[in-house]
Amino acid sequence: MMILGIDIGGTGVKGGLVQLPQGVLKRDPVHVPTPHPATPAALTRAVKKLMGHFQWKGAVGVGFPGPIRGGIVETAVNLSPQWVGKNPAKIFQKATGQKFIVINDADAAGLAEVHHGAGKKEKEVIVMITLGTGIGSALFHRGELIPNTELGHLTIRGKDAEKSASAKAREENDWSWKKWSRKVREYLQQVDRLINPDLIIVGGGVSKRAEKWLPRAAKGVRAKVVPAKLHNEAGIVGAAMAAGKSRGLS
Repeated sequence: MMILGIDIGGTGVKGGLVQLPQGVLKRDPVHVPTPHPATPAALTRAVKKLMGHFQWKGAVGVGFPGPIRGGIVETAVNLSPQWVGKNPAKIFQKATGQKFIVINDADAAGLAEVHHGAGKKEKEVIVMITLGTGIGSALFHRGELIPNTELGHLTIRGKDAEKSASAKAREENDWSWKKWSRKVREYLQQVDRLINPDLIIVGGGVSKRAEKWLPRAAKGVRAKVVPAKLHNEAGIVGAAMAAGKSRGLS
């Protein structure tokens, strides 16, 4: 069974067709820029553009950059504040006529990595950290998701961790991999102390270049730290899995 998965980020919206229950991306993902401002109307147009590219009709899974409780957006730090209090699944369904399942984007990436990627063999506590425009997190115990953690907003040296440890912070400050890895290490050590996980999976686009920074960033962290296997495509796969689960497919 094929499901369209869409991953909404602060800079890009990407989608792809995922074969379930295998969790395999069947075609190259397609990217469109995240509109600015990323209002509900503008972001809905981006979602419709991706659906049009794949000529898709059917269930759609979406990873959304913010906590989703009872279907409602609680915060949208990297999107328009107009999303707060809105139900994105209902907004997208009304615009397209198709069924949508919307979950937190880091939770989506974590689902993919825990079941089909770097966390497949770990049976206890796993933390997934995504480093991108912001920092996302997902927490799992024995394969079960504990949704809507916001570990990206831990305070490091009096500031939100996203200000120093996100991939965006590295780019904006033109930090070397070495300098940035020290900031990521401080963040990972904080996560390690607070959660005591058995495994930390680090994802986002920077995971493709993990050899440049992750060995240094993992020093002093008691948990095993590994890069995501599905890299920046984990969110697409996990979003499709969430939609598939609602239909008994994964």
